[in-house]
Amino acid sequence: MFSSEMKHKYAYTLARVGLNVQKGQTVLVEAAVEGKDFLPVFIEECYKLGAGNVIVRYLDTAALKVRASYVSAEKMAAIDDPERDFYNWYLDRGACYVRLESVNPSVMADLPEDKASAVFNYIDGVRNIMRAASRKYHCQWLIAMIPTQEWADHILPGRENNLDELWNLTCKLSYVTEDNDVVKAWADAQALRRARGRRIDALKLKKLHYTASNGTDLYVELTPWSTFGFDDSKLPKDFIRFTPNIPSEEICTTPEKFGTNGVVYASRPLVLGGKTVDNFGFRFENGKVVEVLADAGKEMLENLIATDENSGYLGECALVEYHSPISLSGIVYFTTLIDENASCHLALGRGLAQKTPEPSDVYTFNDATIHVDFMMGTPDMEITGIDGDGTEHAIFRNGDFAI
Repeated sequence: MFSSEMKHKYAYTLARVGLNVQKGQTVLVEAAVEGKDFLPVFIEECYKLGAGNVIVRYLDTAALKVRASYVSAEKMAAIDDPERDFYNWYLDRGACYVRLESVNPSVMADLPEDKASAVFNYIDGVRNIMRAASRKYHCQWLIAMIPTQEWADHILPGRENNLDELWNLTCKLSYVTEDNDVVKAWADAQALRRARGRRIDALKLKKLHYTASNGTDLYVELTPWSTFGFDDSKLPKDFIRFTPNIPSEEICTTPEKFGTNGVVYASRPLVLGGKTVDNFGFRFENGKVVEVLADAGKEMLENLIATDENSGYLGECALVEYHSPISLSGIVYFTTLIDENASCHLALGRGLAQKTPEPSDVYTFNDATIHVDFMMGTPDMEITGIDGDGTEHAIFRNGDFAI
């Protein structure tokens, strides 16, 4: 059986490296109900760091499925004022928040696509409350995973002690070992990623050109503010350092809203509202998705980009080596958090930054209700950066960084 000590070390990593819980701070938790046995461990580590209070709300997708089966899609997606007020009460008073997710795709397998889309819109709507607070107050936030039997059975079917194996994988991919200093391990890894981001930024690229043998041929325009490196000088003086995704292998930026053209195909499944969509792609013209390329799941993807007028534009492009630890594990995890860190990915919807730092009549960052990542990196992915003079720079070759 996976040791209690390692579960506590993983929980400490989430609380200390992820959230960086401050003395007296409230921690607002959204947790998958399937992972309820891990919650006391995580809560204890938060209190050890000095948390003033830990408030837990469970996400029960099975219960949401029942509700979606009996109410309209509009009603399913709606968030009542008392629920919104509950979250805002804590966030307005300095809380940080964490999503502790798990995977149970079979729950929604037989739910119609329009109903599953409504469940997704409800869950994403609740999370938008948290996202708004993080932008307004610069509060810490984190997305991480809880290994559960349902998840282990889905991605490691038929294996003996598969839950223990999943725990071992989750810790390994999160830089958690029995004898390491996790704070130092994460600081070292982040320093390497930031240095690579600064090398790319020094090229002052105008575009990225993605190509792969699966048919991807996509141009993504960048702006003068589309930086992959992390600039400490622009942080507020009272900023609390945190790590929003555990695990993480990416460097990322916000592209120009109207500057994406071409075709991109996904390389890993995408889970929306508990349902899995696979073998899909998008065709872009002047920044916008003009065609969804899919058979199964096409309606869900079309509903996704129709969420609002900006949901069909890109808000993020992220670079991840194909031969990263997560990819080399050889497993599709069926959760965006982990799968996006095995592959280069793009995100539809809201940009990492919603507006350019300076007023501009030339460049625009996207803002939207949604922010949904999809994976598109492949073993033969080529990414060429094009600077203002038209000079080409090799950024990726054969799926990995060339810079």
